[in-house]
Amino acid sequence: MAARNTRLMQCTPDDVFAVLSDGWLYPVWVVGATRMRDVDPGFPRVGTQIHHSLGVWPIMLHDETEVVEWAPPQRLRLRPSASVLGRGVIRIDVRPHDVGAAVTMVEEPVSGVAARLPRQLWAPLLRLRNHECLNRLAFLAEGRAAERAAGELVQRPEVPEPVGGTPSPEALEDVRSTGL
Repeated sequence: MAARNTRLMQCTPDDVFAVLSDGWLYPVWVVGATRMRDVDPGFPRVGTQIHHSLGVWPIMLHDETEVVEWAPPQRLRLRPSASVLGRGVIRIDVRPHDVGAAVTMVEEPVSGVAARLPRQLWAPLLRLRNHECLNRLAFLAEGRAAERAAGELVQRPEVPEPVGGTPSPEALEDVRSTGL
């Protein structure tokens, strides 16, 4: 069973997806991602990847995160893969709420170190990490909403629509194995 967190955000689901659609912002809101190396052309189309690093200099691991599902303004499904740390599946669900948007992040390891540990060890750590990820995502999305309300929005005025793309067979298998 996956680790699950939900946070209410004072912005629209489109504001959340505008942040999620910018691969260069990934290390700003994802705890542990320290720098971006590249973003595939066409990101966030299904099958595209962002290439980032984890850790603290001088000990950093290269990671790639693939888009498995891009369905704004409701769902984003990602498959991170970080060498020895292993692979995982992350699902982000966004739904309208009285205050703006309810954002739920669900994550489960598929292989590597975390997948070999008992759930009682990895789930609380992922919940702590993802709590902070959602806080950071909220700062960005709510900031975007405030800029939009003030007429100052200049970056990503529209959320990219899903256009084709195919996830890798390995990513699809990881998603099937977790049920996320």
